[in-house]
Amino acid sequence: MSYPRHLTGFGGLPVIDFPGPKDADTRLPEAGDVAWRIGCDSYDSEESWTEAFARFRAAVDTTAVRAIVVGSWAEAYDTGPEEIFAALLDARPQLPALRALFLGDMESEQCEISWINQGDVGPLLDGFPELEEFGVRGGSGLVLPAVTHRTLRSLTVETGGMPAAAVRGVATSELPALECLDLWLGTSEYGGDASITDVAPILDGERLPRLRHLGLRNSDIQDAIASAVASAPVVARLETLDLSMGVLTDEGGAALLAGQPLTHLKKLDLHHNYLTEPLRERFQEVLGGAGVLLDLERGNAEDDEYDGRTWRYVAVGE
Repeated sequence: MSYPRHLTGFGGLPVIDFPGPKDADTRLPEAGDVAWRIGCDSYDSEESWTEAFARFRAAVDTTAVRAIVVGSWAEAYDTGPEEIFAALLDARPQLPALRALFLGDMESEQCEISWINQGDVGPLLDGFPELEEFGVRGGSGLVLPAVTHRTLRSLTVETGGMPAAAVRGVATSELPALECLDLWLGTSEYGGDASITDVAPILDGERLPRLRHLGLRNSDIQDAIASAVASAPVVARLETLDLSMGVLTDEGGAALLAGQPLTHLKKLDLHHNYLTEPLRERFQEVLGGAGVLLDLERGNAEDDEYDGRTWRYVAVGE
Protein backbone atom coordinates (compact mmCIF):
# COMPACT_ATOMS: atom_id res chain seq x y z
CA MET A 1 0.00 0.00 0.00
CA SER A 2 1.17 3.50 -0.85
CA TYR A 3 0.00 6.67 0.85
CA PRO A 4 -0.59 10.15 -0.57
CA ARG A 5 1.83 12.79 0.60
CA HIS A 6 1.37 16.48 1.18
CA LEU A 7 1.58 18.63 -1.90
CA THR A 8 4.89 20.43 -2.22
CA GLY A 9 3.83 22.46 -5.23
CA PHE A 10 0.49 23.53 -6.62
CA GLY A 11 -0.64 26.01 -9.23
CA GLY A 12 2.98 26.49 -10.28
CA LEU A 13 3.89 27.69 -6.78
CA PRO A 14 5.60 26.15 -3.72
CA VAL A 15 3.17 25.10 -1.00
CA ILE A 16 3.68 26.52 2.50
CA ASP A 17 1.61 26.10 5.65
CA PHE A 18 -0.20 29.12 7.01
CA PRO A 19 1.07 29.27 10.61
CA GLY A 20 -1.08 28.05 13.48
CA PRO A 21 -2.27 30.34 16.28
CA LYS A 22 0.86 29.73 18.40
CA ASP A 23 3.05 30.94 15.52
CA ALA A 24 1.01 33.97 14.58
CA ASP A 25 4.11 36.20 14.63
CA THR A 26 5.82 34.21 11.87
CA ARG A 27 6.97 36.39 8.99
CA LEU A 28 4.86 35.60 5.94
CA PRO A 29 5.89 35.57 2.26
CA GLU A 30 4.20 37.76 -0.32
CA ALA A 31 0.64 36.57 -0.80
CA GLY A 32 0.98 35.73 -4.48
CA ASP A 33 4.36 33.99 -4.25
CA VAL A 34 3.15 30.74 -2.68
CA ALA A 35 0.29 28.31 -2.52
CA TRP A 36 -1.20 28.57 0.97
CA ARG A 37 -2.07 25.36 2.79
CA ILE A 38 -4.65 26.21 5.44
CA GLY A 39 -5.55 23.56 7.97
CA CYS A 40 -5.95 22.63 11.60
CA ASP A 41 -5.16 19.59 13.70
CA SER A 42 -7.19 16.52 12.83
CA TYR A 43 -7.52 15.56 16.50
CA ASP A 44 -8.17 17.81 19.52
CA SER A 45 -7.67 20.97 17.47
CA GLU A 46 -7.41 24.31 19.24
CA GLU A 47 -9.27 25.98 16.40
CA SER A 48 -11.53 24.99 13.54
CA TRP A 49 -10.56 25.23 9.88
CA THR A 50 -12.88 28.18 9.40
CA GLU A 51 -11.24 29.98 12.33
CA ALA A 52 -7.83 29.37 10.75
CA PHE A 53 -9.18 30.73 7.47
CA ALA A 54 -10.50 33.83 9.23
CA ARG A 55 -7.01 34.48 10.62
CA PHE A 56 -5.61 33.95 7.13
CA ARG A 57 -7.96 36.52 5.65
CA ALA A 58 -6.93 39.02 8.31
CA ALA A 59 -3.18 38.42 7.95
CA VAL A 60 -2.70 38.09 4.18
CA ASP A 61 -3.48 40.34 1.23
CA THR A 62 -6.11 37.98 -0.12
CA THR A 63 -6.55 40.02 -3.31
CA ALA A 64 -3.13 38.71 -4.40
CA VAL A 65 -3.61 35.05 -3.39
CA ARG A 66 -3.29 32.77 -6.41
CA ALA A 67 -3.52 29.29 -4.87
CA ILE A 68 -5.16 27.77 -1.79
CA VAL A 69 -4.69 24.23 -0.53
CA VAL A 70 -7.28 23.09 1.99
CA GLY A 71 -5.42 20.89 4.42
CA SER A 72 -6.80 18.88 7.32
CA TRP A 73 -9.88 19.83 9.23
CA ALA A 74 -10.96 18.52 12.62
CA GLU A 75 -12.17 14.91 12.54
CA ALA A 76 -12.24 14.73 8.74
CA TYR A 77 -13.01 11.01 9.09
CA ASP A 78 -16.33 11.96 10.67
CA THR A 79 -17.01 15.54 9.57
CA GLY A 80 -17.66 16.89 6.08
CA PRO A 81 -16.24 20.09 4.58
CA GLU A 82 -19.53 21.95 4.08
CA GLU A 83 -18.52 24.83 6.40
CA ILE A 84 -15.19 25.07 4.59
CA PHE A 85 -16.87 25.28 1.20
CA ALA A 86 -19.23 27.96 2.53
CA ALA A 87 -16.30 29.97 3.92
CA LEU A 88 -14.45 29.83 0.59
CA LEU A 89 -17.52 30.91 -1.33
CA ASP A 90 -18.16 33.71 1.16
CA ALA A 91 -14.61 34.97 0.55
CA ARG A 92 -14.98 35.13 -3.25
CA PRO A 93 -14.93 38.96 -3.45
CA GLN A 94 -11.62 38.99 -1.52
CA LEU A 95 -10.02 36.33 -3.78
CA PRO A 96 -10.09 37.86 -7.29
CA ALA A 97 -6.69 36.36 -8.25
CA LEU A 98 -7.41 32.79 -7.10
CA ARG A 99 -6.59 30.38 -9.91
CA ALA A 100 -5.80 27.10 -8.11
CA LEU A 101 -7.76 25.28 -5.39
CA PHE A 102 -7.10 21.87 -3.81
CA LEU A 103 -9.35 20.20 -1.23
CA GLY A 104 -8.26 17.66 1.37
CA ASP A 105 -4.46 17.66 1.30
CA MET A 106 -4.02 15.17 4.15
CA GLU A 107 -1.54 12.42 4.86
CA SER A 108 -2.51 9.09 6.42
CA GLU A 109 -1.75 10.10 10.02
CA GLN A 110 -4.22 12.95 9.62
CA CYS A 111 -6.87 10.93 7.81
CA GLU A 112 -6.67 7.92 5.50
CA ILE A 113 -7.64 8.86 1.96
CA SER A 114 -10.78 6.71 1.90
CA TRP A 115 -11.91 8.06 5.26
CA ILE A 116 -11.80 11.71 4.21
CA ASN A 117 -15.36 13.01 4.10
CA GLN A 118 -15.85 15.13 1.01
CA GLY A 119 -18.96 16.87 -0.30
CA ASP A 120 -20.50 18.54 -3.34
CA VAL A 121 -17.70 20.44 -5.09
CA GLY A 122 -19.93 21.68 -7.90
CA PRO A 123 -20.72 25.03 -6.21
CA LEU A 124 -17.00 25.74 -5.83
CA LEU A 125 -16.37 25.19 -9.54
CA ASP A 126 -19.38 27.33 -10.36
CA GLY A 127 -18.43 29.95 -7.78
CA PHE A 128 -14.86 30.38 -9.02
CA PRO A 129 -15.28 30.53 -12.82
CA GLU A 130 -11.69 31.72 -13.34
CA LEU A 131 -10.02 28.70 -11.70
CA GLU A 132 -7.35 27.08 -13.85
CA GLU A 133 -6.41 24.18 -11.55
CA PHE A 134 -8.67 22.18 -9.24
CA GLY A 135 -7.97 19.09 -7.18
CA VAL A 136 -9.65 17.02 -4.50
CA ARG A 137 -8.47 14.13 -2.32
CA GLY A 138 -10.95 11.65 -0.84
CA GLY A 139 -13.94 9.89 -2.35
CA SER A 140 -16.27 9.31 0.60
CA GLY A 141 -19.34 11.48 0.03
CA LEU A 142 -17.75 13.12 -3.00
CA VAL A 143 -20.25 14.72 -5.36
CA LEU A 144 -18.87 16.06 -8.61
CA PRO A 145 -21.74 16.92 -10.91
CA ALA A 146 -21.46 17.76 -14.58
CA VAL A 147 -20.36 21.39 -14.87
CA THR A 148 -19.43 23.87 -17.54
CA HIS A 149 -16.11 25.56 -16.81
CA ARG A 150 -14.38 27.60 -19.49
CA THR A 151 -10.95 28.23 -17.91
CA LEU A 152 -10.10 25.02 -16.02
CA ARG A 153 -6.86 23.56 -17.41
CA SER A 154 -6.15 20.85 -14.81
CA LEU A 155 -8.50 18.58 -12.84
CA THR A 156 -7.27 15.98 -10.33
CA VAL A 157 -9.37 13.62 -8.22
CA GLU A 158 -7.39 11.39 -5.85
CA THR A 159 -9.37 8.60 -4.20
CA GLY A 160 -9.15 5.05 -2.95
CA GLY A 161 -12.60 4.63 -4.51
CA MET A 162 -14.22 7.21 -6.79
CA PRO A 163 -18.03 6.99 -6.97
CA ALA A 164 -19.35 6.18 -10.43
CA ALA A 165 -21.64 9.21 -10.29
CA ALA A 166 -18.62 11.48 -9.81
CA VAL A 167 -16.82 9.82 -12.73
CA ARG A 168 -19.89 10.38 -14.89
CA GLY A 169 -19.99 13.99 -13.72
CA VAL A 170 -16.45 14.57 -14.95
CA ALA A 171 -17.07 12.65 -18.17
CA THR A 172 -20.11 14.72 -19.10
CA SER A 173 -18.76 18.12 -18.05
CA GLU A 174 -17.98 20.80 -20.62
CA LEU A 175 -14.30 21.61 -20.06
CA PRO A 176 -13.02 23.11 -23.32
CA ALA A 177 -9.74 24.40 -21.84
CA LEU A 178 -8.82 21.23 -19.93
CA GLU A 179 -5.29 20.02 -20.71
CA CYS A 180 -4.66 17.65 -17.79
CA LEU A 181 -7.13 15.15 -16.31
CA ASP A 182 -6.02 12.75 -13.56
CA LEU A 183 -8.53 10.40 -11.91
CA TRP A 184 -7.68 7.85 -9.24
CA LEU A 185 -10.60 5.46 -9.72
CA GLY A 186 -9.76 3.17 -6.83
CA THR A 187 -11.30 -0.09 -5.74
CA SER A 188 -14.82 -1.34 -5.11
CA GLU A 189 -13.86 -2.04 -1.48
CA TYR A 190 -13.77 1.71 -0.91
CA GLY A 191 -16.62 2.82 -3.15
CA GLY A 192 -14.91 2.78 -6.54
CA ASP A 193 -17.82 1.40 -8.54
CA ALA A 194 -17.17 3.03 -11.94
CA SER A 195 -17.29 0.96 -15.12
CA ILE A 196 -15.85 1.43 -18.60
CA THR A 197 -19.23 2.85 -19.65
CA ASP A 198 -18.77 5.65 -17.12
CA VAL A 199 -15.40 6.73 -18.55
CA ALA A 200 -16.42 6.27 -22.19
CA PRO A 201 -17.12 10.00 -22.84
CA ILE A 202 -13.61 10.80 -21.58
CA LEU A 203 -12.07 8.27 -23.95
CA ASP A 204 -14.15 9.64 -26.79
CA GLY A 205 -12.60 13.04 -26.11
CA GLU A 206 -15.27 15.10 -27.84
CA ARG A 207 -15.74 17.36 -24.81
CA LEU A 208 -11.98 17.63 -24.19
CA PRO A 209 -10.49 19.21 -27.33
CA ARG A 210 -7.33 20.45 -25.59
CA LEU A 211 -6.54 17.42 -23.45
CA ARG A 212 -2.84 16.50 -23.52
CA HIS A 213 -2.42 14.43 -20.33
CA LEU A 214 -4.81 11.68 -19.26
CA GLY A 215 -4.51 9.67 -16.07
CA LEU A 216 -6.98 6.86 -15.38
CA ARG A 217 -5.21 5.05 -12.62
CA ASN A 218 -5.21 3.33 -9.24
CA SER A 219 -8.02 1.09 -10.48
CA ASP A 220 -8.89 -2.54 -9.87
CA ILE A 221 -10.35 -2.64 -13.42
CA GLN A 222 -7.08 -1.43 -14.96
CA ASP A 223 -7.05 -4.23 -17.57
CA ALA A 224 -10.45 -3.16 -18.87
CA ILE A 225 -9.33 0.47 -18.90
CA ALA A 226 -6.16 -0.38 -20.84
CA SER A 227 -8.20 -2.40 -23.34
CA ALA A 228 -10.58 0.52 -23.87
CA VAL A 229 -7.73 3.03 -24.15
CA ALA A 230 -6.20 0.90 -26.90
CA SER A 231 -8.85 2.13 -29.33
CA ALA A 232 -9.88 5.41 -27.67
CA PRO A 233 -10.03 8.45 -30.00
CA VAL A 234 -8.69 10.80 -27.32
CA VAL A 235 -5.30 9.02 -27.27
CA ALA A 236 -4.19 10.44 -30.62
CA ARG A 237 -3.98 13.97 -29.17
CA LEU A 238 -2.28 13.02 -25.88
CA GLU A 239 1.31 13.74 -24.98
CA THR A 240 1.33 11.69 -21.78
CA LEU A 241 -0.79 8.72 -20.69
CA ASP A 242 -0.89 7.44 -17.12
CA LEU A 243 -2.41 4.03 -16.36
CA SER A 244 -0.32 3.46 -13.25
CA MET A 245 -1.07 2.36 -9.68
CA GLY A 246 -3.71 -0.20 -10.62
CA VAL A 247 -4.13 -3.92 -11.19
CA LEU A 248 -2.65 -4.01 -14.69
CA THR A 249 -1.76 -7.52 -15.84
CA ASP A 250 -0.58 -9.00 -19.14
CA GLU A 251 -4.17 -9.01 -20.37
CA GLY A 252 -4.42 -5.23 -20.33
CA GLY A 253 -0.80 -4.69 -21.29
CA ALA A 254 -1.08 -6.90 -24.37
CA ALA A 255 -4.29 -5.13 -25.43
CA LEU A 256 -2.54 -1.78 -25.11
CA LEU A 257 0.35 -2.90 -27.31
CA ALA A 258 -1.98 -4.46 -29.88
CA GLY A 259 -4.11 -1.33 -30.19
CA GLN A 260 -3.51 2.00 -31.86
CA PRO A 261 0.11 3.25 -32.10
CA LEU A 262 1.42 4.95 -28.97
CA THR A 263 4.76 6.03 -30.36
CA HIS A 264 3.64 9.68 -30.47
CA LEU A 265 3.52 9.81 -26.67
CA LYS A 266 6.24 11.60 -24.74
CA LYS A 267 5.59 9.38 -21.71
CA LEU A 268 3.61 6.28 -20.78
CA ASP A 269 3.37 5.66 -17.03
CA LEU A 270 2.48 2.12 -15.94
CA HIS A 271 4.26 2.01 -12.58
CA HIS A 272 2.81 -0.32 -9.94
CA ASN A 273 1.85 -3.08 -12.36
CA TYR A 274 1.58 -6.86 -12.50
CA LEU A 275 3.17 -7.34 -15.94
CA THR A 276 5.40 -10.31 -16.59
CA GLU A 277 8.98 -9.78 -17.68
CA PRO A 278 8.42 -10.80 -21.34
CA LEU A 279 5.69 -8.20 -21.76
CA ARG A 280 7.75 -5.54 -20.01
CA GLU A 281 10.53 -6.26 -22.50
CA ARG A 282 8.01 -5.94 -25.32
CA PHE A 283 6.99 -2.48 -24.09
CA GLN A 284 10.64 -1.45 -24.05
CA GLU A 285 11.17 -2.80 -27.55
CA VAL A 286 8.06 -1.25 -29.15
CA LEU A 287 7.75 2.04 -27.28
CA GLY A 288 11.04 2.60 -25.50
CA GLY A 289 12.83 1.98 -28.78
CA ALA A 290 10.66 4.66 -30.39
CA GLY A 291 11.69 7.25 -27.82
CA VAL A 292 8.69 7.04 -25.48
CA LEU A 293 9.69 7.56 -21.86
CA LEU A 294 8.39 4.53 -19.97
CA ASP A 295 7.80 3.91 -16.28
CA LEU A 296 7.33 0.17 -15.83
CA GLU A 297 8.46 -0.11 -12.21
CA ARG A 298 6.49 -2.68 -10.26
CA GLY A 299 6.92 -0.82 -6.98
CA ASN A 300 4.99 -2.62 -4.24
CA ALA A 301 2.77 -4.49 -6.71
CA GLU A 302 3.32 -8.07 -5.59
CA ASP A 303 1.04 -11.10 -5.90
CA ASP A 304 -0.43 -12.19 -2.58
CA GLU A 305 -1.19 -15.91 -2.43
CA TYR A 306 -3.86 -16.76 0.13
CA ASP A 307 -6.26 -19.64 0.50
CA GLY A 308 -5.45 -20.93 -2.97
CA ARG A 309 -6.12 -17.59 -4.66
CA THR A 310 -3.95 -14.81 -6.04
CA TRP A 311 -4.81 -11.35 -4.71
CA ARG A 312 -3.68 -8.14 -6.35
CA TYR A 313 -4.17 -4.60 -5.10
CA VAL A 314 -4.23 -1.01 -6.24
CA ALA A 315 -1.47 1.23 -4.93
CA VAL A 316 -3.74 3.46 -2.83
CA GLY A 317 -6.83 1.98 -1.19
CA GLU A 318 -7.66 2.72 2.42
